[in-house]
Amino acid sequence: MNVDRISSGSETTIGVPTLSDHEGLRERLQARVPARARSALLFASGVVAALLALVIYQVLTPPVPQLTTRDVKDTIAQALASVTPQPALSSGVYQAIRPSLVLIQAQGPGDDGSAEENGLGSGVIVSEQGDILTSLHVVDGAAAIEVTFADGTESSAQVVVSQPEHDIAVLRANQPPALLVPAVLGNPDAQRVGDEAFVVGNPFGLYSSMSTGVISGFDRTFQPKDSPYQLQDMIQIDAAVNPGNSGGPLLNRYGEVIGIVTGLVNPTEQNFFVGVGFAVPITIAAPDAGAPQW
Repeated sequence: MNVDRISSGSETTIGVPTLSDHEGLRERLQARVPARARSALLFASGVVAALLALVIYQVLTPPVPQLTTRDVKDTIAQALASVTPQPALSSGVYQAIRPSLVLIQAQGPGDDGSAEENGLGSGVIVSEQGDILTSLHVVDGAAAIEVTFADGTESSAQVVVSQPEHDIAVLRANQPPALLVPAVLGNPDAQRVGDEAFVVGNPFGLYSSMSTGVISGFDRTFQPKDSPYQLQDMIQIDAAVNPGNSGGPLLNRYGEVIGIVTGLVNPTEQNFFVGVGFAVPITIAAPDAGAPQW
């Protein structure tokens, strides 16, 4: 069967869109979209991009832990510790010598023959055997001597060495404590006028008291009351020295014993401190306790 093609008499050609056709289409679309809508679209795109960046940051960066009350307190404590001043030098000196300090009580015969207290002073342990250095005038003529150690141990004691020309005595306790802590001996020749001076003793029976000052001079001469001996080569100090300090240690800044306190000078003839005290250098006193010569 034949089918006739109807033609308008002219042939129509359908072609492929060209580049100029796309540009024209885009121009027509841009003309139809208002400028305000385009601005809103750009803003929204920016917001979405920012949110996306924030999400990525949250994922890649771990969260910072929240501070607790304990964290705050620890931080404050560390800050305060960094500005807390160091303990005073005298505190370290005191802690170094205290275990070696001894309280000495001497008793002499009374008028009726009974014992009565007539001496109060200080001493310091200077050997592992428990030898105690003190001033001779504290125990001279005593019928009985009682010593009290830093741990509270009390014992009778005896004079084993006496050197009146130095006003030095060495005591030994009959029942010493189980633990004896001898002091560290220093070198007074290494000291200078103006260096720190620390005195630890029992003034007026006030156990283990400390006073501080400086070394005022060397090679002083001192005449103790009621003694025929004139003491030579004394160390002069302005640290407070009162009755009960006699026989106690004079210390340097390292807590080392550099002398044994022996007396004070008071122009009013009263027995209290006015700024001038004396100590026997440990280089003189220690050999009396069997220590080697310097």
